[in-house]
Amino acid sequence: MSNARSRTLSLMYTSYFGLNEKPFSITPNPRYLYMSERHTEALAHLIYGIKDSGGFIQLTGEVGTGKTTLIRGLLQRLPDNADVALILNPQLSATEFLAAILEELGIELPADKSSLKALTDALNVFLLDNYSKGRRTILIVDEAQNFAVDVLEQIRLLTNLETAKHKLLQITLIGQPELRTMLARNDLRQLAQRITARYHLEPLGQDDTEVYVQHRLKVAGATRPIFSKAACRELFRLSGGVPRIINVIADRALLGAFTSEEALITPALVRRAAAEVYGEDPDFEPAWKVALRVAAVAGVAALFIGAAVFTAMRLLDPAGTTRVAELPAPAAGGNSPAAAAGATGTAAMPAGTVAIDDFAALLAEQAEFTNTASAFAGLFALWNVTYTPGPQTACDQAQAYQLSCFYRQGSISQIALLNRPAILTVQDAIGAKHQVLLTSLGAGDAVVSIGDRSYRVQLADLSQYWFGEYLLLWRPQISTEKTFSAGMTDPDVAWLRDSLATIQGRPIEPIDARGANYFDTELEARVRDYQIDRRLTVDGTVGQQTQIVMNSDLDIGAPRLLTPQLVRAN
Repeated sequence: MSNARSRTLSLMYTSYFGLNEKPFSITPNPRYLYMSERHTEALAHLIYGIKDSGGFIQLTGEVGTGKTTLIRGLLQRLPDNADVALILNPQLSATEFLAAILEELGIELPADKSSLKALTDALNVFLLDNYSKGRRTILIVDEAQNFAVDVLEQIRLLTNLETAKHKLLQITLIGQPELRTMLARNDLRQLAQRITARYHLEPLGQDDTEVYVQHRLKVAGATRPIFSKAACRELFRLSGGVPRIINVIADRALLGAFTSEEALITPALVRRAAAEVYGEDPDFEPAWKVALRVAAVAGVAALFIGAAVFTAMRLLDPAGTTRVAELPAPAAGGNSPAAAAGATGTAAMPAGTVAIDDFAALLAEQAEFTNTASAFAGLFALWNVTYTPGPQTACDQAQAYQLSCFYRQGSISQIALLNRPAILTVQDAIGAKHQVLLTSLGAGDAVVSIGDRSYRVQLADLSQYWFGEYLLLWRPQISTEKTFSAGMTDPDVAWLRDSLATIQGRPIEPIDARGANYFDTELEARVRDYQIDRRLTVDGTVGQQTQIVMNSDLDIGAPRLLTPQLVRAN
């Protein structure tokens, strides 16, 4: 097929599937950034490097795992007082590299553009001036594994630009795994020693691959399922979870479905697309390769399940007095992330709960009650307050009860972490939206409330119609809802200090003369420890998500989502 004809057909398939644009373009686009658990952690490392004075961060990942797209997402999250030099071209000499940094920062080049000293002096003057104005200067170097050794040495020398107390330049190196090998060389040990944080971005897992596909389709305007669950599993098998390869195969599968006038992507279509991409039949893969991949995926799945269960245990019992029950052998083909969050029991079912095998049929039958007003009425009732339909929004009404709305795009695992009942927005096969109330979560199943009745549904069935949109209520324990960050002076910082000390079981004494109301470096370190322990985004700031999880640990009497069946006493 010629490239011109392929492009023409690609434009036509978007119309055929009701899409606004191609969902699987390999061009980095922050709108399509899917934040898997791995990507969330990677972004947290990058943000840490920017906020932490003098941070020197290394991010590595295989080709196509989303490093460049992650950079684009990072650039959208930079503070207003940041100036960034983004270097994407690795084929530069040391002098060209310095000149490129100056051009990125809008610094006038010195008369002698070939002098490393003149270029460095000009950069140093700019950095000192920026520092005096309270601004941050950030250098992001992509494809760092391809830079010459003398350029990497020049990067090291840039870390010498500093005041008596602060580095003037935050540096982030992005590269393929070869960068780690390169920095292990003896002649680059001084550079390696200055790296304060390292993160390696792994490919997506099987569950994340399915969510990733659905996420991109939804951003592109999809209003109905286009890839079957089995097709997503096959896509994971053939791509190894590498987003770029997923995109290429998925795009070709959409094209194939259009030309054969099929409305749903099947495993056969995915295999046919992969054969065109790879130039061979993927079904003829040697058996030993299949065995190795299955073993690797099983290992990753086991680690994921262990981590998710541990998180749930810590949420239910932060003191660590409970332990995980013995896990049964996983069912064949079981891969739900929610199963990890509740692998030891089923969802708690109120009396009269009806087990449902066909979630789509339930939506059709109960469409009269799957509206926003009914969902909010149910959610408010769980908090023992009343929702009244009318001109005032539900979130405004919640504030009258000292409650706040928390709206996000995420996963079942994230909702389990927050451990609060949530309104899920789902779409049926014809694109109509419904709101259902998630009230309990278990091993592969959940309980949803529609109207005044409860229904037990399988997460595998629910996930076909839920694209990650949820809203929950929580009760802030401070005077006015706010985000805490290092350097803040506020009376509510004392609440944060005392609450975290209670959860962690040891006091957090102020180390600054400004006292308990000042967010000092010791408190920031304890916040980071807490975020690591609870598998939250590790950024040292305390926003809504961290406060919600803290409230669970403090047991403030909020309705819970996870059930006691997740744990048993020692």
